[in-house]
Amino acid sequence: MSRPAGSGGARWRVSWPLVLGAVPVGFTAVFFAWPVVAIVHRGLVDDAGRFDPAAILGLWWTPEVGRLVAFTLGQAAASTALTLALGLPVAWLLARVRLPGKMLVRVVVTVPFVLPTVVVGVAFRMLLGEGHLLGWTGLDGTVWAIILAHAFFNIAIVARTVGGVWARMDPRPEQAARALGAGPVRAFATVTAPRLLPAVASASAVVFLFCATSFGVVLVLGGTRFRTLETEIYLQTVQVFDLRMAAALSILQLLAVTAALAVAALARRGARGTTSAPAASPVARPARGLRRLAAAAALAIVLVVLVIPPASLVVRSLRVDGGWSLHAYRILGTEVAGIRPLDAVATSLRTAFDAALLALALGLLAAVALNRGRGRGKELADGFMMLPLGVSAVTVGFGLLITMGALPGDLRRSQLLVAIAQAMIAMPLVVRTLLPAMQGIDDRLRHAAGVLGAAPPRVWWSVDLPLVARSLAAAVGFAFVVALGEFGATSFLARADQPTLPVLIGKLISRPGADNLAAALASSVLLAVVTGVIVAVIEAVRVADVGEF
Repeated sequence: MSRPAGSGGARWRVSWPLVLGAVPVGFTAVFFAWPVVAIVHRGLVDDAGRFDPAAILGLWWTPEVGRLVAFTLGQAAASTALTLALGLPVAWLLARVRLPGKMLVRVVVTVPFVLPTVVVGVAFRMLLGEGHLLGWTGLDGTVWAIILAHAFFNIAIVARTVGGVWARMDPRPEQAARALGAGPVRAFATVTAPRLLPAVASASAVVFLFCATSFGVVLVLGGTRFRTLETEIYLQTVQVFDLRMAAALSILQLLAVTAALAVAALARRGARGTTSAPAASPVARPARGLRRLAAAAALAIVLVVLVIPPASLVVRSLRVDGGWSLHAYRILGTEVAGIRPLDAVATSLRTAFDAALLALALGLLAAVALNRGRGRGKELADGFMMLPLGVSAVTVGFGLLITMGALPGDLRRSQLLVAIAQAMIAMPLVVRTLLPAMQGIDDRLRHAAGVLGAAPPRVWWSVDLPLVARSLAAAVGFAFVVALGEFGATSFLARADQPTLPVLIGKLISRPGADNLAAALASSVLLAVVTGVIVAVIEAVRVADVGEF
């Protein structure tokens, strides 16, 4: 008796998501879960190697750690509040206002989020420092400099997350409220705001998470005066050499990160089912009166908050002794602090390229497996592979530093480990970029190709790939810029004679000397320009705005 047609294919379809998903899950287990578990173990054993979980409470229960936790949470809460206040008008602008050149506005809003954090810190030092544009405010060296920089960095999360939901929201309930006599403010407060609340809560949780685990911004703007758990882990490791204390602080931070991720997951779950809209939701044109004023205010936020800081960085890099000069850029070809900045540029580009390819390969396998997978295992695998996006990069770098020596060849001596760490951080973004595009493909197209005799790999190649090609290009771009600007994990892993450009900028900005500062400024501008160009290309090729990162 012959085997029923398609039975072999059915078995293949049942097993291949598991096979594909095993690769990124295994990679995440080795290069993320193992290092994090090793940190937890390091914090739970005493100096004699005995398992003593109670001892960690003694390390936590000190006034110094209490101050670290209070400052970490306090500045994160203040940064989140300011980010919401500035980001919600921009979200409305992107969602409900038809503007000429809106793609340029999207690029301007998105670029700060993918800028290297060390570049953001340098930009605000050049903006707020004595003798600079906003030096008269006296904010340089205060906690407000950190809060402002965090708002600049994270406005894109609020604008894109809330704005995406807002754009897809059915406007008819608000229109009905207006028709029944409610004013625009009341209609928004009673009809629109409650439906936006889950998206706002989700964005707030993510912003809080990023601000609580911020490294480059706090290190550059706060120095040793303002320290968070993130920067203290780094200082305890590379300056004090107290690995147990660093591990204890990492565990404390992991608990905070887990709580923030749980809140974000609950908020996203609450947002489901509240954002459906007709196929073509009307978009309001800037009208007279209140709407036009609101649009102008939102554009002013984009200009003042998002354009002026990087613009001041560019201007400062071109000013020497009160005149205009390219001196800072000429220095890039000379030796500064023992390293030629152009060599660091080459190292950064090469490492980011390797990391982007690795993140794409892993993220593509994960997205295909998650798209075709079913059941509880799919949800668990999805959550597991998203963890690197939420866990501190400093924690990941520290964990890799203390574990990778156990592997053959000791990867700690190889530049490949830097690319691996950057790929781990970028992979969740690749998955989140590709998965919605894959889920949007009509299954009937795949079924028709299968009926015509195409095997599953051929179906994916001929049906799925052409439809997700633009999302694939966007995923590669995001992975590249994230890897290019990664600072937290790379600062642990980069070799002293082969630093990436962000690591070199952090080194230069902490040293006195006009040439050191000039090289740091020129390097920061170079990174910002490359990032901006790539984000502009991504926005140009994206199939659609999915509303969140």
